[in-house]
Amino acid sequence: MRLHREGYTIMLTTGLVLLALNLLAYFYLFSDNSLAIVLLAVASLILFGLIVQFFRVPNRALTLHDAQIIAPADGTIVVIEETEESEYFKERRRQISIFMSPLNVHVNRNPVSGVVRYFKYYPGKYLVAWHPKSSTENERTTIVIQAKNGVEVLFRQIAGAVARRIRWYVKEGQPVEQGQEMGFIKFGSRVDVFLPLDADVKVNIGERTKGGVTVLAELKD
Repeated sequence: MRLHREGYTIMLTTGLVLLALNLLAYFYLFSDNSLAIVLLAVASLILFGLIVQFFRVPNRALTLHDAQIIAPADGTIVVIEETEESEYFKERRRQISIFMSPLNVHVNRNPVSGVVRYFKYYPGKYLVAWHPKSSTENERTTIVIQAKNGVEVLFRQIAGAVARRIRWYVKEGQPVEQGQEMGFIKFGSRVDVFLPLDADVKVNIGERTKGGVTVLAELKD
């Protein structure tokens, strides 16, 4: 396991603030109360541990297959439905949505190999990630990758009520590899994936996913 590059500044800042707080408490606030000092130290270690866990990037054997759509994020499947995709395709598509809690790994990965044909970032609101309007009103990105067989797959990084910072490392015209890191969303959010209607969905509502590993669907030949 390694730590994601997005977390180093936050972890350093958090560590310094907690250290200063504990030193202040030890020398000035609770110098005669050892229990309070111990409780503060334990709480500080737990908080720092949670920050480190949030930015972890576990080592994984990635699933690589040209005909398969791989989960772009860790989380829980909350939506599988046919819907109108109005931004890029402007037609009916199969939507699969993954909710990412603050405890999940928050690295986002490319669901297929291919070329980025479309990218757009939208500033926006911070509705809770499961709100019906979060996919169209929240801060978000839209990315379309054209797979090697010509099929286009669209996915969105969507900020939630807590996650207010989206990072991405792709641009239009860039070739990308399945499972490769393409971005990061801080502190809980959602990722939507839009597939052709004839895609064979391999997951169910409530199922947990692992980014770069879980097969969401298979494309028809």
